[in-house]
Amino acid sequence: MSELQLILTEEGRLIPEYNKSTRKSSKTVSYIQSKFLEYNGEGIENALFYLGFVEQKGQLSSTLNFWHEFSRIFIENLRLSENLNKIRDKLKLPANIETLQKLLEDKPFFQGSEYLNLDTLECYWKKLLLYFKKEIKSFDGKVEDFFREYTKRINLADQIYFHLVENKKGASAPFAFLATYSAGMSKDGRSQHKPLRNVISEYSQKQDKLIELLSRVYKVAEESTFIKTLLDNGELFYPLSFTSKDAFSFLQEAELYEENGILCRIPNWWKGARKGISISGSIGNKEQSLLSLKSIMDFDMRLSVAGEELTLAEARKILEDSNGLTLIKGKWVAIDKDRLKNTLDKWSKLQELIKDGLTFAEAMRYVSGLNSFFPDDSETIVDVEFGDWIRNLFEKLHNPKMIKKISPPDDFKAELREYQQHGLNWLGLLGSINMGACLADDMGLGKTIQVIALLNYLKKAGNFSTNLLIVPASLIHNWISEINKFSRGINVMVAHPSGRKLYTGKTPDLQKIKGCDIVLTTYGLVKTSSWLKEFNWNYIVLDEAQAIKNPLTAQSKAVKALICKNKIALTGTPIENSLGDLWSLFDFLNPGLLGSRKEFKELIKKEDHSYSKIRRIITPYILRRLKTDKRVITDLPDKIEMDVFANLSKKQGALYQDQIELLEKALEGTEGIERKGLILSSLMKFKQVCNHPSQLLGDGSYNSKDSGKFIRLKEICETVKEKRERILVFTQFKEIIDPLNDFLTEVFERPGLTLHGSTRVTKRKELVNKFQSDEYYPFFILSLKAGGTGLNLTKANHVVHFDRWWNPAVENQATDRAFRIGQQKSVVVHKFICEGTFEEKIDEMLKNKTALSKNILSDTKSSWITELDDKELIKMFSMEVN
Repeated sequence: MSELQLILTEEGRLIPEYNKSTRKSSKTVSYIQSKFLEYNGEGIENALFYLGFVEQKGQLSSTLNFWHEFSRIFIENLRLSENLNKIRDKLKLPANIETLQKLLEDKPFFQGSEYLNLDTLECYWKKLLLYFKKEIKSFDGKVEDFFREYTKRINLADQIYFHLVENKKGASAPFAFLATYSAGMSKDGRSQHKPLRNVISEYSQKQDKLIELLSRVYKVAEESTFIKTLLDNGELFYPLSFTSKDAFSFLQEAELYEENGILCRIPNWWKGARKGISISGSIGNKEQSLLSLKSIMDFDMRLSVAGEELTLAEARKILEDSNGLTLIKGKWVAIDKDRLKNTLDKWSKLQELIKDGLTFAEAMRYVSGLNSFFPDDSETIVDVEFGDWIRNLFEKLHNPKMIKKISPPDDFKAELREYQQHGLNWLGLLGSINMGACLADDMGLGKTIQVIALLNYLKKAGNFSTNLLIVPASLIHNWISEINKFSRGINVMVAHPSGRKLYTGKTPDLQKIKGCDIVLTTYGLVKTSSWLKEFNWNYIVLDEAQAIKNPLTAQSKAVKALICKNKIALTGTPIENSLGDLWSLFDFLNPGLLGSRKEFKELIKKEDHSYSKIRRIITPYILRRLKTDKRVITDLPDKIEMDVFANLSKKQGALYQDQIELLEKALEGTEGIERKGLILSSLMKFKQVCNHPSQLLGDGSYNSKDSGKFIRLKEICETVKEKRERILVFTQFKEIIDPLNDFLTEVFERPGLTLHGSTRVTKRKELVNKFQSDEYYPFFILSLKAGGTGLNLTKANHVVHFDRWWNPAVENQATDRAFRIGQQKSVVVHKFICEGTFEEKIDEMLKNKTALSKNILSDTKSSWITELDDKELIKMFSMEVN
């Protein structure tokens, strides 16, 4: 059986799914997974409640391990609740925010991890509490019996209590101890406690109750010599004064007592940092004018205890005088002499290790915990933190609102939204310290415009070095369109055969390149064009940077071999889904930051590896804003409309040109109704070619590589899939619905839904209910006439107009299947346009509000086209692409 993972949706739903890994589970893990799914059939809170009792650790999937720890914390808090047997379904059990926050710091990398936050954990805490209260209300028996239906090895800790407190007045006996038992609740709902000595007289006539109460004490005494001694001489039943040695013995065994059902009330300082004397250091207190991963950083080293700094002489004095609990500068600290001696020995070795300083890359790894000064000595931990200068820098990177504003020149024709301005400032700051940046905003939030704004700013600031922009071939026109739209002052060279200028397939003149602001090329060209490696670029920007997620491909290696000063990676796909992909991305952005590939692979193989360490080291260089985060994106419209340009494939281009020639010949001598019919039928053929050659040819092959629209649709849907979102695809052609369905089923690796004019009315309601249900149907393909009105499909937050009607009213009606009352998310509308074809020309007419566009708006039958003369008609249909 494969690993069971838990996926988290944008709505906060946890969904169990087996991953595609072939790794087989052990029998124990397979049993746990099967039981989890069995409980999940009655609700996820049932399954999580079961998981909290599971003793298995480490061998489950990363996500099940995380939720196992979360549920275990809940069950432990539940078990240690006072008077639980009396309160039962009236229990109030708020989550400990500090504990949950600490758990979040080490969340794994998985699909939906961006939605896992404190609110999510608090929500599931409440769900678990409601589940317990519902179940225990109808349970005829004690809470302990209810727990033991899940596991036999659990003890309720709501009757006997051990209390240890500091006694400020007792010099020789600085601690006080008292054992109590629960005596019910007062009228105002507070727990009442009585000294344990009272239990004998109170329950003298109730021997069964007396035995039950004291059985846990005797059970502990079987495992603890310390408690056995107190019990045998009768001291356990009375208030006691403890020496520091006694208190240390007690505190060391507190966990044992609680496991056996005795609740311990102990000082908070024992629960927190109690490592005794430790070595710590700060890196990067002094400002550096130029920063790189190889920059040598200053390192200040110190000894500290309970947060107080010590001299070496003071530490040696403690070593001579102490063992156990020691009062140092007013704070009690647990001191282990052997460990302290080991720490002091390491002090001198550490001074030798850092005498030549540390590079910034090394400093990052030490601060995060990825590297250790003494990897073979688990007892000696050197706590490293950033000094004032770097800490201030990283505070700004974590919160772009704090960064000084930079402004593009006046001829930059766009007004940046507030979050986009913050993104521009963030990119500028990272560039100024020569560190690579990953802009990972959600699709539709304007990553492109933020980069164009940065390049405009650089040019304004006098930085005339040429920048290299690497994109998938399908996005070349999108970038050209955006650059022309917002910044005509930017000089762009398109280094690709599909470009409209300056490319011959040979090595360009390097002097011409130096005169350009941007060279726009593709991943494929980088792999085959050696001249790109000969130029020292200013910025290299990767769009759809997941293209280099596999470090072993020739494409990834070629990109990483390029020379530049600064780097930016753009991706709308969550970069936290795969640790291997993450390493490859950072190997491009900031090589060496995550160590070598071999070192990183060994790290993530360890069952006890800390995700928090990896996250701590990468987060300064990743900026990710979600459409759903209103705390960040306050000014985002509810509907984001995007033109999506697709290139014609070679097959489409040839077929399109054939149709132009056929139309030219057919127009000769035709007029009247015959001419109108010819033009309208030709219009449909051009639309079919733009969709897919097979739609016109009727050959049934529908190879996705033969259609630019299919390729672009796949790219969009891969991001939708990664975020487990849903998408509507509208087309006016019934015959292409099934091929699209087959194609998207393969892309999403699961089925979607289809609806067209032949779909029965009763079936339509069933399809809508399926799509709107919690079961995941990632896509819904609809014919524009049949599905354009009357349907409520708010589970989708993406809409694709695969082929256009050029009637905004009709298209908006279709979009409003998702964008309507009940929609909780921003809807992204993708309007497909084939570059250089009649589709682009008509779209430009609409945008320019020409006289023709009025006819387009008023007439869905496209009769205006038939009124064009032959020359105008052929010009409109002619191609302007290579």
